[in-house]
Amino acid sequence: MPALYEVFSDAQVMQYWSSAPLRDLTEAGALLREIHAHFAAGTLHQWGIARRSDDRVIGTCTLAAIVRDHKRAEIGFALGSAFWGEGYAREAVGALLRHAFETFGLHRIEADVDPANESSIRCLEHFGFRREGHARERWHMNGRICDSLLYGLLRREYRR
Repeated sequence: MPALYEVFSDAQVMQYWSSAPLRDLTEAGALLREIHAHFAAGTLHQWGIARRSDDRVIGTCTLAAIVRDHKRAEIGFALGSAFWGEGYAREAVGALLRHAFETFGLHRIEADVDPANESSIRCLEHFGFRREGHARERWHMNGRICDSLLYGLLRREYRR
């Protein structure tokens, strides 16, 4: 739970997220219980991103809004800002996509990205995600109104 708090209380990370930073460990505990409940229901799978060197959790990678009948889900990932630019997100997203397409048998993965989040956009495009739309003023967060870029990836377009 402290690792979850460390990531999701980081103001730099949360500037691109659709919720406010966590304020304390109690909120982190509630988030963890929510993640477990969704996992049990099969509607969301959120895994920790851990460094191989010390097994420290430095972020999460998520399949959300899973719709099994239509073989689609949304991807999300968050990485502590101290670890940006080191390739961890790309490695985690690659593993998640392999799992989504090969194990879950999904056909389509979608992503909703803040236009200012250039690193995440580059990561998604690396795997073949295509920009499919621009939703204007979609999110109201922390006194800001933010647009959203919508990306999609079909299994046949996936680049490992």
